[in-house]
Amino acid sequence: MTGSSRSVDIRKADVSRQSETTDRVAVEEPLEIQVSSSTAAGAAAKSVSITMRTPGNDPELALGFLFTEGIIHSADQVIAIAHQGEPDPDTGLRNIVRVEIAPGVDLHLDRLERHFYTTSSCGVCGKASLDSLRVAGQESMADLPGEFAADMLLGLPARIRRHQPVFAETGGLHAAAIFGPDGEIDIVREDVGRHNATDKVIGAFLEQDRIPGHQKGLFVSGRASFELMQKSVVAGIPLLAAVGAPSSLAVETGREFGMTLVGFLRDGTFNIYSGAERIK
Repeated sequence: MTGSSRSVDIRKADVSRQSETTDRVAVEEPLEIQVSSSTAAGAAAKSVSITMRTPGNDPELALGFLFTEGIIHSADQVIAIAHQGEPDPDTGLRNIVRVEIAPGVDLHLDRLERHFYTTSSCGVCGKASLDSLRVAGQESMADLPGEFAADMLLGLPARIRRHQPVFAETGGLHAAAIFGPDGEIDIVREDVGRHNATDKVIGAFLEQDRIPGHQKGLFVSGRASFELMQKSVVAGIPLLAAVGAPSSLAVETGREFGMTLVGFLRDGTFNIYSGAERIK
């Protein structure tokens, strides 16, 4: 992806010598997400998030973020998504995306005065745990049909790795992927932040009118946090498989909302923390 990695000069060292060479590193740049609505009171455009991301698929990131945060509920509530401002003279990147909301959509922009600050490592900081999902009326997925084969899950990390061109260059990006019960990989996105990568795949699925993803699973290359479980719940995806460890709140979320949570998916093994009945 253009702008997702760049060359840097480095000094390479081993036990016996040092040498000068170049390396490829993942790009990390801020992205401001703005929302505008002709029917909303106040300013024409409001900033709702600043996140550190890897450039690429910015409209999907913005769409996925707004959806998983409950600001929009469907893709048809969005008229347009476009970059704003002049390109940076050094990088050529434009780091503002504006989302224009359809007339008549009640955004309650006064609730967005928080001006979220997110990072590539932790997602939205200061979230109010499970209560935010309960208040939003999210329903349990315990009764959704469907099974996922254990041997299919074991092969996912290696298969998804083949869809990570920037990781192959840099070794420095997370991946998120949406996949089916037979292991077919629908979409993969990369980013320095696993939360951003997740918003990108969910945003892409939302654009394709494939939400809720009741027959799908979500793969993430890092640990399983509450934030990622929240995004999966909102998208109606009943299984989250993570290469890393889950947090206690992620486990609690899985059990309360009837999700299957798989952690430590690597080296030919994995742990099931909730929803074991979906794994065959």
